[in-house]
This record gives sequence, structure tokens and C-alpha cells, in this order.
Amino acid sequence: MKNVNELKRITKVFQQYGIQLTGKRKFDRFEQDLKMDKVFVSGLIFDLEYELHKELADEMVQTVKAPAQLIEMLMN
Repeated sequence: MKNVNELKRITKVFQQYGIQLTGKRKFDRFEQDLKMDKVFVSGLIFDLEYELHKELADEMVQTVKAPAQLIEMLMN
């Protein structure tokens, strides 16, 4: 049940940024396909970390390219 609640919170944050997580859109790259600046990607990651009370290592954050990849990192 914990995972379901975390996924709901993750979905809410992505929706606030206007990012759809359905279909192939969840594999779109932040900078190339979604046209997001690094600053906005960092803000998204910060909001997700804050919402879930988790912290990702800086090395992991720098390698994030797509929403699905970020969700996988947060769920592990």
C-alpha cells in the first residue's frame, strides 16, 4: 500500500509540471523531448524528494534523463 501512495504523490508532482506519465510519454527525455531546462529538472527532482521525504544521491540525479527513470530511482 505504501508504494501506491508514493506513486500517487509522484503523479501529482509530475502533473504540476505538466508532464503526462501515460503511454510512451513517460520515456520522453526531459531536455530534448519535453524541452525542460536543467533548472526545471532540478526543481522537479527537489519537489519529488520533498514530497516523498527521500533524497537521491547527486551522482544519480545527474544521470536522470526521463520520467520513468526518475520514478524507478525514487521507488528503490
